Amino acid sequence: MAEFTLYTQETAPEASKPFLDNALKMFGMIPNLAAVLAESPETLECYQMMHVKFQETSFSAEELTVVWMTINVENECHYCVPAHTAIAHMMGVDAAIITALRERTPIPVAKLETLRETTLAIMNTRGCLTDEQFQKFYDAGYGNKQILEILLGLAQKTISNYTNHLAKTPIDEPFAKFA
Repeated sequence: MAEFTLYTQETAPEASKPFLDNALKMFGMIPNLAAVLAESPETLECYQMMHVKFQETSFSAEELTVVWMTINVENECHYCVPAHTAIAHMMGVDAAIITALRERTPIPVAKLETLRETTLAIMNTRGCLTDEQFQKFYDAGYGNKQILEILLGLAQKTISNYTNHLAKTPIDEPFAKFA
């Protein structure tokens, strides 16, 4: 059985230390996901860069949450679902949206529900959307820019969700109440 190390600033590979410092600045702690990813400084760096870049997309806080949580829930990530629930609350996302995402029930905002459906379709078809799926996305007010931005969120969440499955990453205390 594989065992992954939860690195600290003291025990991490030298090249990972600046990225653990970034995590500490961003979250006020080193989340266990970052502690695991520190094994590979390159992966930790890319993950953090994708996290920052995804937040710089055209998506609102609610839309970011829809993409992140849709992927987390679909991938059944024991770590990211509670972590992003906490993050969504910190970002001021409506609790009804968070609950709908976690419970896989319709989101009470039609545009956000279309975003969820499109994110799932991209995941489940490996990017092979039908003309009807594209049209529904466009009709909701989105465009090709947002399709590509979903891919950025998907790449970020693939790293975190799969890392957490492989490493069985322990849930951090601040996120535990959302497990």
